[in-house]
Amino acid sequence: MGAVHVHEFISLDGVIDTPSWTFDYGFDERMGEAIGAVTARCGGILLGRTTYAMFEQGWADRTVEDDPGAPFFNDTTKYVVSSTLTGPTWRNSEVVGGYDPETIRALKASVEGDLYVSGSGTLVRAMLADGLVDELHLFVFPTARGDGPRLFTQLIEPGTLELARSDAYANGVVYLCYRRVG
Repeated sequence: MGAVHVHEFISLDGVIDTPSWTFDYGFDERMGEAIGAVTARCGGILLGRTTYAMFEQGWADRTVEDDPGAPFFNDTTKYVVSSTLTGPTWRNSEVVGGYDPETIRALKASVEGDLYVSGSGTLVRAMLADGLVDELHLFVFPTARGDGPRLFTQLIEPGTLELARSDAYANGVVYLCYRRVG
């Protein structure tokens, strides 16, 4: 069975909204290498409807010459969790319906390799609450956002995570990879 790897850009105070606020920090090359190491193990991309639309707009026309991550995002099958999207709009996409933990478990069992999730806050919070996230790959930016959607809410049961990897970058961002315990 594959694992679910969640990647988030997150502020010190836990906000994970649209990452335009991260642009001021630049994108350290080693951050790309860390994300590439995660995506290399993944045979599918799992996204909520809003992030899917944002990724389609940002990635669909990119080539490997534009960004080395373009083939992964364009060629890998994308599974979209949505009860409102009637059909895929980006190649190699499949709408799996509204959130259902059994659907996610079935994808984990059927996709060759792991599943990559980025953004998709509502989906990620639901999967965290249902114990479906195997690793969190957090890129913590040195800023407090104040208002905005948080990764962890009171709906998620308290639990313990194990630090698997960490790194710090010249732009002040810290990478933390946590594994689920148990």
